[in-house]
Amino acid sequence: MKKYAILVIILSTYFTVSAQENYPKIAGYAGIVHPITTFSPAGNDLNFDGHYVVGMPIGINLWKSKKIGFSFEVVSYVRVENGTSKMSNLLIHPGVLVSLGSGFTFAGRLAFETSGRYGFTPVLNKVVIKNKASSFFIALPVPLRFGNDKPFSTTVAFQFGIAF
Repeated sequence: MKKYAILVIILSTYFTVSAQENYPKIAGYAGIVHPITTFSPAGNDLNFDGHYVVGMPIGINLWKSKKIGFSFEVVSYVRVENGTSKMSNLLIHPGVLVSLGSGFTFAGRLAFETSGRYGFTPVLNKVVIKNKASSFFIALPVPLRFGNDKPFSTTVAFQFGIAF
């Protein structure tokens, strides 16, 4: 009986503290990302110009406090060209989240691609619709990539999605 009393005290203390602080918080999300154009010394590559690339990010955010958190994202990319489509790349994208206020968040992400490229991606994110159980967001990722015997490149992209 004594063991159960201790367990009840520990659990009630945990839930009381959690209810007061509400942190850490966990949120999942899914979205669509459209690379718009890629700039590199080898030349510029405009999406929708002879091909179409789309990414489908899914991730989980762990907010340590109201201001800072950690995020882990995986993005699968599909390329459509000449009437065929294929998965062209898988991106592993861990990062740090910083709340900027007014619904804005900065994500500083590392990037590891199955294509052999690596780098980092600064992302500016804005919640545009917030509901009780979910929120819709838009984001501006700017991937910076190196490696795989290719020149440095940077891309401007547009992302939207839902967090829950």
